[in-house]
Formats: sequence, structure tokens, C-alpha cells
Amino acid sequence: MKNIIFSICILAVFSLNAQIDRSKQPLPGAAPEINLGVPQSFELPNGLKVIVVENHKLPRVSYTLTLDNPPVLEGEKAGVSQLMGSLLGKGSKSIEKDAFNEEVDYMGARINFSANGASAAGLSKNSERIMELLADAAINPNFTQEEFKKEQDILLDNLKADEKNVPSAARRVENALAYGINHPYGEYISEETVKNVSLSDVATHYRNYFVPKNAYLAIVGDVDFNKIENQVTDLFGTWKKASPPDISISKPNNVQYTQINFVDMPNAVQSEIAVQNLVDLKMTDPDYFPALLANKVLGGSFRSYLNGSLREDKGYTYGAGSRIGADKYASRFRAAASVRNAVTDSAIVVFIDQLKRIREEKIDSQEMAIAKAEYVGEFVMALESPQTIARFALNIMTENLPEDFYVSYLEKINAVTPEQAQAAAQKYVGINNARIVVTGKGSEILENLEKVTFNGKTIPVFYFDKYAKDVEKPNYEAAIPEGVTVQSIIDKYFEAIGGKDKVAQVTSLKLVFEGSAMGATIKIEEKRTQDKFAQISYMNGSAVGGVVAKGDELFMKQGANNVPLPPDMQKDMLQSLGIFAEQRIAANPAAKVAGTEMVEGKEAIKIEVPGTVVQTTYFYDVETGLKVKEASVTSMNGQTQNQEAFLKDYTEVDGIKFPSVRMSQLGPQMVEFKLMEAVINVEVTDADFE
Repeated sequence: MKNIIFSICILAVFSLNAQIDRSKQPLPGAAPEINLGVPQSFELPNGLKVIVVENHKLPRVSYTLTLDNPPVLEGEKAGVSQLMGSLLGKGSKSIEKDAFNEEVDYMGARINFSANGASAAGLSKNSERIMELLADAAINPNFTQEEFKKEQDILLDNLKADEKNVPSAARRVENALAYGINHPYGEYISEETVKNVSLSDVATHYRNYFVPKNAYLAIVGDVDFNKIENQVTDLFGTWKKASPPDISISKPNNVQYTQINFVDMPNAVQSEIAVQNLVDLKMTDPDYFPALLANKVLGGSFRSYLNGSLREDKGYTYGAGSRIGADKYASRFRAAASVRNAVTDSAIVVFIDQLKRIREEKIDSQEMAIAKAEYVGEFVMALESPQTIARFALNIMTENLPEDFYVSYLEKINAVTPEQAQAAAQKYVGINNARIVVTGKGSEILENLEKVTFNGKTIPVFYFDKYAKDVEKPNYEAAIPEGVTVQSIIDKYFEAIGGKDKVAQVTSLKLVFEGSAMGATIKIEEKRTQDKFAQISYMNGSAVGGVVAKGDELFMKQGANNVPLPPDMQKDMLQSLGIFAEQRIAANPAAKVAGTEMVEGKEAIKIEVPGTVVQTTYFYDVETGLKVKEASVTSMNGQTQNQEAFLKDYTEVDGIKFPSVRMSQLGPQMVEFKLMEAVINVEVTDADFE
């Protein structure tokens, strides 16, 4: 009987499918009715505007404090606002930091601060205390020299760790070139500007800009308006009435013609491409919704023109997209992707083709219907978050939007025609005056980059460093000294550490390094033979993991488990193992001399070992021949990670020199590891590589 029922069900499904004409795109249904809740509002005498949306579905409440101030140019003290934001929430003048954090954790709440406001969320039964802590920390911050120094050091460490990060450099240059470094959106934080900031500067910035004049407090959740009004008045009414300083912001301009702005990053394994131009678009503009739809089709979804061409068709990238901003001070259109070095020039051609397509071709009705349907789904899903409701209510006040802006949002989306979307694309996608900013490895991509054409003419290329300063075109040929080869560099290195004959006598090696970080003692133990390698890390005497290689097999040790690394990563990493990495590098036909670079004030020659996932570069002092630095770039699943280590103070052990100090990255900080033990021709067993 069950089989008969199952068969009937299958036949019914096939029968139903046969009646559906799948050659036709389903028509979009009517826009769902949007119920955002009725916001209630009031204003305190000090200027704080309060928005309350009661929602009793769940016993939760969220608070969003927003300072809607104009952007501030910080100049030689760039970073002062970020430091101020990081110091806020470290307790207050009435409650010290640890007690503050413990109480927040005990309630299962969340309170966060930034330079532009704060947010908090938790159970409604704790709502009064959550708001008390939020208000106290915001209005009565306790800025101390001790906490300031900690946050300043953290910011400096992050900047240093980010020094070789290609995406970070690309974003910095893109902003600086688009807006100019003398615009708040174009300036950047540097080690120099952070060191210029004092605790007094932070306090002054707080007094000037963390004020109630342009402040909005949005409260959404299981609250009673009358009670919350009294509570807000009691807690925030003491906030001293003040206005931020009047600021005049320069208006940035687009370039006069399309050009490529190139930034050379020798460690890049991918090119960061951004095609961008400034736009003047506000949320109140009639073509705001047509612009949203045009961008959705161009690069705002997985099935967009850009992603479909660059990822699905060409396979150049893990993802490509675009965005049209609607900032009331300054905004831009930006289309971007990270692509393989070898296809950088080809990817730019695809970008240009697709940007021309959205401008010159009317969007197909089916594509338009799909884009609208995606907007409906995303909009409805977003309404599940209280933060979305708060943001909508806030936008209505800060952007001078009509009260029904979000209630009728989907109706306006569905009313956009293909003709309107095309007109918006022609207005905001400025392909004829675009900056094509490319950040990548010039020695591999620049030659072809300089051949890219637009409208029948070669696109001019201008050169910048990673801080957006004009530079001369890189000269890669002159960077390699005459007669220098991979083999000559390695021969000189082996002579420097003890001689080729002495190196050849080494059949196994044990090295132990030790350092301190995060309050713990970290030990790294390495054992090497010609075909085996084991590196185990210990924290306070306990093994926490490692990497082991045996023959063609390479895996990570996690407790008692051996986790194989991805095949491409294994292949790349095995190229540099062995007793001395140079022994395998010399036999690798892909290894190449990659020019010179200054390492801690001394000139070093580089050997680059390319790979599918891991690219490694070795630096050798030009004068002594000793290896002074190792750097690797790992690129997987659209993510890039840079690692580097500095080798110093070589010491001799049984006739061979080893670096007695190894400065290595551990998260965002550099840690000094000292050589504690070096044993040549140590006895090893298979158990050492299990």
C-alpha cells in the first residue's frame, strides 16, 4: 500500500510540473504590505532627538545612539576620533572598566561605542540598567593615560601588521584618489599621525564632537513609550547642550578622462581592481530608486552583469560587484573585484564592457523582474532586525525623507522602468571619467596593463605609491644586479653560513625557539631531515598544534588529530621544506630573482618561489649573503594572508651559523623568538613525524 501511495504522489508531481510553462519568467507578485510600527519621538532641551518604536513580539530592546555630524578632517592628528571611540565604554567616572564589563556580561547584554555613537541591546527586563550604563559611559567617560596608551599601541600594531596588506593599501589609495587626502573621506591614518595624538587631543575631540546637537537615540523593542520618555529624560537630560564646530568641506572632483591609477605591491598574488567615479546622489532624489535597480543588475547581486562575466563566465575572480552611494556630503560609484595577476588587463576590459552595457543597453524585462524580486526578499528579511527599524526611523529624520518612505519603498522599487534605470546608469556610472585603480604586482601585470584600450585609444597609466603619492614608473629590469641568479644567491648564502661542504654533511637538524606573547611563553620546536619536517608549538609547556611533513604528505596537528592541508597548499609548502629551504629552492625551476629591497636599512636581494596558493619570498643581505627575511602570501577562497619573519644576529653552532633571533608575526603583533637550542645531525625517529 505504501508503495502505491508513493507512486501516486510521484505521478501527481510530474503531472503538475507538466502543466507549468517553465519557458516564462514568473510575474512578480504584489509588493507585500510593510508594517514598520509607528515611531514616536520627542526632543530634549539639550538637542537630543529620541525615536521610540514599540515592538512587543519578543522581550528584547535595542538602543542606537547616532551622532549625525559632518565628517571631520583630522589632518596631522588623523586617528584621534578612532582612539576616542576605542576609549569610550571603558567604564565611566562612576564605574570602573572591569565592573562595567562584568555587569554587561552578567545581563547577557551588548554595549558598543564608536566615534559616531553607540549601540546596546539586551533583554527588556534589564532595559533600564542597560540604558543607565550606556548613558553613563557616553556622557561621563573616564579617559585615562593608561587606557589611552594601550589603545594607541594597539592601533600602531595594527597599522604595522597591515603594512603589506594589499587590499588595505588598495582601499586607502582608492579613497585618497577619489576624494583627495585633504577631504575627510580621503585622508588616512598613519603611524606618524597616531603618534601625534595625545590624551588631551582625545578629550578635546570628545568635547567638540560628542555632543547632543546632532544626536539621535533610537529605541526599538519591548518598551513602554511613557516610561522610556521619563527614563531618557533623567539619564540623558544631564548631557551638556553643545553644538559641533562649523566645518567647511571641500568638494572633490572627478578626473577629466578615464585613466588607470597603478599602485605597485610586489607581494601581491592578486590584483585589486576598482573602477570608480564621484556621484551626487541623495535618497530624496527622483532617480534614487532607478539608480538602485541599475546597480542591482550591474553588480549588486550574485547573478549581476559583473559577477556573471568575471566569475561565472571568465573565472577571473571569486566575486565582483558594484555600489552607487547616496551620502549627503560626498559619494561615489565603485565597481570592484580581486583577480588573478595573469588576467588583470583582461578583467579591466570586462569591467569596461559591462559598464558600457548597463549604460547603452536597456535592461531586459526578465532581469529587471528578478532584480526587483531580490530587493523585495532582502528588504523583508532585513525587517527581522530591530537595528533595521531603528536605521529606517533615523534615516527619515537625518535625510529629510517623507514619513512613508520605507512603507512605500517596495512600491517605488517595483515602479521603476527599464528606461528609468538606464537613464540613472548613464548619469551615475561615469565610464568616460573613471579612475581605474589597480593595486598589484607590477613586474607581472604592468606590461599588459599599459596596453588596455578604451574607445580605440590606449588608457593612460599614472603611478602612485601605497599612500597615494605620485611616483615614477617602476623599473623592474634595473632592480636585478647583473649576473645575479637564484643559484648564485644560494651559493653565497651557503658560504656565509659555513660553506657548501659543511652544509652537505648535515643529515638532520633540531631548532628550538622561545618567545613571549599575550602573557604566555611560546616555544616552537622544529625537526628536519631531507624528506621530513615537524614544527610543534607549545604554550606554557603544552603542545597547541603544529605542521608535519613526510614525503609528499603534509598535515596540521590539532591535538590527537592530523588534518591534511588542501592539495595545492601541500604542493606549494613542500617546495621549501628539507633541512635548508635553499636546497629545494635551487632545484625549483619556477624560483626566480625578484629584484632588491631594503630590509631594516640594508639592501637585500630577493628570491621568489611562486605557488598556486602560497607564494614565498626569501631576502638575502647583498653584502653578507645571509638570509635576513622570509615572507609568504597565502591566497585561498578569496582571502589573502601575509606573513613575514626577520632573521637576525647569526650565531655559530658546530661550524654552521643560525639566526639567534627570529622576529615573527603572531596575529597583529611581531614577537621576538630567541634560539634556545640548535643540534646538528640529531637522532630522529618516525615517531617525531607522526
